[in-house]
Amino acid sequence: MAIISEHHIFLPEDANVGLQTRLKDAITRAIWDGRFAPGDRLPATRALARHLGISRITVSLAYDSLLSTGYIVSVARSGYFVANDAPTQLQAVAPNKMQVSERLDWSDRLGPVPPALGGQATPADWRSFRYPFIFGELDLARFPVDDWRDCVRRGLGKRHFEQIADDASDRDDPFLVEQIVRRSISGRGVAASVDEVLVTAGAQNALWLTVQVLFGGKGGEVAMEDPGYPELRNLLHQQGLKIHPVPVDRDGMKIDRIPKGVRAVFVTPSHQAPTGATMSMARRRALLERAEAEDFVVIEDDYDFQMSYSTPALPALRSIDQRGRVIYVGSFSKSIFPGLRLGYLTADARVVAHARALRTLSERHPPGLTQRTVAYFLSEGHYNSHARRMRMRMARRNEVLREALEDHRLTPALKRATGGTTLWLQGPDGLDADALAVALRDKSVLIEAGSSFYAREDAPKNRIRLGFATIETARIAEGVALIAEAIREQA
Repeated sequence: MAIISEHHIFLPEDANVGLQTRLKDAITRAIWDGRFAPGDRLPATRALARHLGISRITVSLAYDSLLSTGYIVSVARSGYFVANDAPTQLQAVAPNKMQVSERLDWSDRLGPVPPALGGQATPADWRSFRYPFIFGELDLARFPVDDWRDCVRRGLGKRHFEQIADDASDRDDPFLVEQIVRRSISGRGVAASVDEVLVTAGAQNALWLTVQVLFGGKGGEVAMEDPGYPELRNLLHQQGLKIHPVPVDRDGMKIDRIPKGVRAVFVTPSHQAPTGATMSMARRRALLERAEAEDFVVIEDDYDFQMSYSTPALPALRSIDQRGRVIYVGSFSKSIFPGLRLGYLTADARVVAHARALRTLSERHPPGLTQRTVAYFLSEGHYNSHARRMRMRMARRNEVLREALEDHRLTPALKRATGGTTLWLQGPDGLDADALAVALRDKSVLIEAGSSFYAREDAPKNRIRLGFATIETARIAEGVALIAEAIREQA
């Protein structure tokens, strides 16, 4: 047994947390980490209060809380001691004494780990980089945080708390569904009823549900863009589907290259992921004509449609679909913020009913507070105002990025973009963009190598996706100069 000196106890510096809680947490952490061992005696309340410059009652209340949770014990006329059975990190991570040969072989049961984000995963510390040319993260300084907080407070109000607190079973927030019908998909020319909309945990969840509804593990053949969305390709592979990669150009997917026999075609017509190309009206009509003639369905991921700034956005495929063959997928996670994880799908009511039933097997419904908050964000006009400001900002950043690339004789794949928040760059022959991305990290530059967007193993290595939603406009030119320098060094 040791006597713990008051000089070994420090209060965390967090003005948002009360003194009593901070003291209790400091002692709990020391016990958990093993710095205070079972049987050690804690300092007297008077001595610890004097050392920390706080009241004795605060120390006493912290000790009482530790007593109630079993971390310490009180011994009459002796003081407070670390409990013999206090939980410690060592106990939590102690290895199982069972021999390795006796443990269940999970690798044999599970097989290989399914492919996940891979090369497209954003580093957790991306905000520490000075030049983050990445996609899909929030420009926090430009987000209307106060408006969002107001919507959260309204959602938590007494009048609506019952709505968000109840188990909604398989139902969505009717207020949010109404706003999606009136203010979101209506802007894409899509007319839908409330029973043709399902709220999902982002676009990825909507795609997963769609694949389950259409194929249900029975296999089949599908077509998707190449280059295309890696997580969709991983999902289709995981479901055992045969994927036919279809090339894209400046007008989007080449419809005449879709092979016969596919049951579904996945496209991102507004701003193709990752090239940014917008599918022309001629190809949109050709796709729907082929779908009708060959009896396949179309899954339209309306990726980044809000960021159409040089020309008006073309109508969604679903808006010109006369036979109900298009399943439309939308997301608020990119247009509001990625951590939101909220999206939706719009389709024939029978498709939605099947997807709703499948959703209950995994998550029942997205969180009620999140749904109600987004509903208010839409209904109060904050969403449209935020999107309008973002379009103006992205138009300017696109212009600055293109000028900087031209100064260094680097050529975007598309001479002119209609919108979006990324730019697809074709580097010089022989460039290894994967190695370039690694080298640029030492210069505080983040880029996305383009190879992981392709299905084939001999994918071109000289493609780069540059995102400009998070990097400050004033830093774009300097960041491009560093990229150009690194390309020259590699050459």
